[in-house]
Amino acid sequence: MATVLHSAPKIAEIDGIAATLSGALGTMLLHAKEEHGEIVLSVVRENVEDALRLLRDEHGYQQLMEIAGVDYPAREERFDVVYMLLSLTKNHRILVKCRAAENTPVPTVTTLWPNAGWLEREVFDMYGVLFDGNTDLRRILTDYGFEGHPFRKDFPLTGYQELRYSEDEKRVVYEPVELAQDLRSFDFMSPWEGAQYVLPGDEKAAEQPAPPPVAQPKTTDKPAETGAGKPADKAAPKKASAGSPAQKRTAKKEPAAPAPTEDRPARKPRAKKAGNEGGSGPAPEGS
Repeated sequence: MATVLHSAPKIAEIDGIAATLSGALGTMLLHAKEEHGEIVLSVVRENVEDALRLLRDEHGYQQLMEIAGVDYPAREERFDVVYMLLSLTKNHRILVKCRAAENTPVPTVTTLWPNAGWLEREVFDMYGVLFDGNTDLRRILTDYGFEGHPFRKDFPLTGYQELRYSEDEKRVVYEPVELAQDLRSFDFMSPWEGAQYVLPGDEKAAEQPAPPPVAQPKTTDKPAETGAGKPADKAAPKKASAGSPAQKRTAKKEPAAPAPTEDRPARKPRAKKAGNEGGSGPAPEGS
């Protein structure tokens, strides 16, 4: 069987790649870093299309695998748009990102990769980032008439509207969310940090003295201290019995019939009728 060889290395080497790409991008690059074994390049928003074209055509990053959004609400330009590129010839991935705000569109990259159309629509739907040049920038995951962007960190967990089917209007209607309890400001207590207030039922805990510290912690270094019995592995190969009780009973010889006596003579075998053997038909004449 012939072995098919491929020029892509089995293990990707990232040494020197960040410096090479940084020099190639020039003024389009804001800063570059290596983090968690990956190269992250931050570029100017207005030059993101030119930067990605250069990485695709001149440095072998042929495929656009994903476009993701990140939200930093406290920042002036709160969004990061992250492009994940794959090089098939180098067996290597890089991340390219740029900043954006609600009113600062990002140039589309549908001119470079056709699959960017759906990926940009997803970022627009979930975060509200606009992409300049995308001719089909519509919602892709949420419903028609949906308000807000669910992946923003200030978006409530329950949303703003709920939908139901109205029997009176014979259609799906949207209504404001009505909650029996205020889930938007629910206090999710961390089991590791503990609550900053006294929980119900713990009022008496402060009145009771704390238990004294243990002088010597209890350990189970010996099998006798664990309460376990002797290991049964050694006795496992031994045969417990020759067979089950039912097998023993069937293996015994059946007792012989008692000898005939005057009170109990031997029983003669019943003679079979010639014309009525095994059936219920009429008996022959003279029988």
